[in-house]
Amino acid sequence: MTQTPSDVDLPRPKVEFPCDYPIRVVGDASDDFVAVVSNVIERHAPGFDTASIKLSDSRNGRFQSLRVVIHATGEEQLNALFQDLKATGRVHMVL
Repeated sequence: MTQTPSDVDLPRPKVEFPCDYPIRVVGDASDDFVAVVSNVIERHAPGFDTASIKLSDSRNGRFQSLRVVIHATGEEQLNALFQDLKATGRVHMVL
């Protein structure tokens, strides 16, 4: 029997901190989506480059995707950031 990718538990790639870490945030489209997400990111990665934010709308305009690179200092920082983004109630996915 051959194994498919879903049958194999692959180890997560090891990230060495500190590092520049790309984040993609997907949520409901709104005029203040960038501001809401930026405020949360700023609490966890002070001084991140807001000029590096890239915003994309979904095909039907219902969702927005925001991409940014932060300077990550550790797993704890990233976990707290992801939890706070989800806690806004406006974010569906953080990748």
